[in-house]
Amino acid sequence: MRALLVVNPKATTTGARTRDVLIHALASDLKLEVVTTEYRGHARDLARRAVEGGSVELVVALGGDGTVNEVVNGLLHSGPAPEALPRLAVVPGGSTNVFARALGLPNDAVEATGALLDALREGSERTIGLGLVSGTPGTDDEGVPPRWFTFCAGFGFDAGVVGRVEQQRVRGKRSTHALYVRQMVRQFLGERNRRQGTLTLSEPEGVGPEGPNTVLRDLVLAIVCNTSPWTFFGNRPVYATPQASFDTALDVLALSKLSSASVARHAGQLLRSTPERGPHGKHVTTLHDLTDFTLQSQVPLPFQVDGDHLGLRVSATFTGVRRALRVIV
Repeated sequence: MRALLVVNPKATTTGARTRDVLIHALASDLKLEVVTTEYRGHARDLARRAVEGGSVELVVALGGDGTVNEVVNGLLHSGPAPEALPRLAVVPGGSTNVFARALGLPNDAVEATGALLDALREGSERTIGLGLVSGTPGTDDEGVPPRWFTFCAGFGFDAGVVGRVEQQRVRGKRSTHALYVRQMVRQFLGERNRRQGTLTLSEPEGVGPEGPNTVLRDLVLAIVCNTSPWTFFGNRPVYATPQASFDTALDVLALSKLSSASVARHAGQLLRSTPERGPHGKHVTTLHDLTDFTLQSQVPLPFQVDGDHLGLRVSATFTGVRRALRVIV
């Protein structure tokens, strides 16, 4: 099988020696081309060229969730075509690796490589659904290019936390749980709209789970999930929307208020969440298996996709696409 290995040299948990071992192992079973990324968006460009070249059967992403997201967007540049596109495989090399772990892969790069080689020999793969977010017609964000995501997107408070963490990492800070907790507190203290949200969720047509053209108003944040768990706190999985799955469309966790008490309560619920029960309460709404919906804000709010902060947005239109891409598992 002819394969392209896309390597992020800045991946936080794989040093040069480990990468050499992984490359050697993969090359023993694959006709392997190895390319190291050199700039933001390079993994996307490499995956797109692999599709256009027509001879690559497998693209392997060695890196964190950001690298995986870029590869996926390159593979699906012209839209989903599971039977025609190269398969995707992932070797986790980031700090959290939500997508790889949600697929059931080991979080250790060496163990994951062994599992990948076993899956290739056995012909084990699955076709998963993905999320697509684009600019909303008639808004200031209408011209924003569409972007695929593998496990989550966030609008509002959680995206602000992601943005703050990214700023700290640019300054040389390590991605740790303590860093996330500190930035969450700072985001909360600086949040102007925590008592009266500015987000509205609406469905364009048809009947939604809460009634015709489901509309939720005055939301402080909305977390859009394509799978579950939503993230990991160390080795502990965190379930924002326990029913979310690669086999369905998109799920949403929406909060309409963020007081000091509610933040503490919901944070505790997330840490204690299980595959059967996530956050709940008076100001919590969870929606399951949404195919098309729009989030729109009265003021610009932080926005993130697969843990990548994309700046401020006033709107985003989401589509859940079932059976979008084949993945080796």
